[in-house]
Amino acid sequence: MTAYCGMNCAKCECFQATKENDDTLRAKVALKWSENYNSDIKPAQINCTGCKAEGAKFYFTAECPLRKCNIEKNTPHCAGCSQYRCETLDNFIDKAPVVGKALEKLR
Repeated sequence: MTAYCGMNCAKCECFQATKENDDTLRAKVALKWSENYNSDIKPAQINCTGCKAEGAKFYFTAECPLRKCNIEKNTPHCAGCSQYRCETLDNFIDKAPVVGKALEKLR
């Protein structure tokens, strides 16, 4: 599944930990993401079935501005948007450059 941000959910460690119900991976991801994003992320928060799927969402995913925008515009992902490379997306890419690379592959 390709997320609204262009990422492949199957490659996301949070998605993998959820799919495999792997608490060791949850702890590893929580620590890594806490350090990378200067946040206090707990292993219990590492649960996500993908931003397009029903079910659990990582706490950020539920409020993700890219997810909300794509749902409103009924677009499959940001690369498919007529306003591609808007300010919202640029701000997101500043924090997560991998998103920009993933979206460019979809253009």
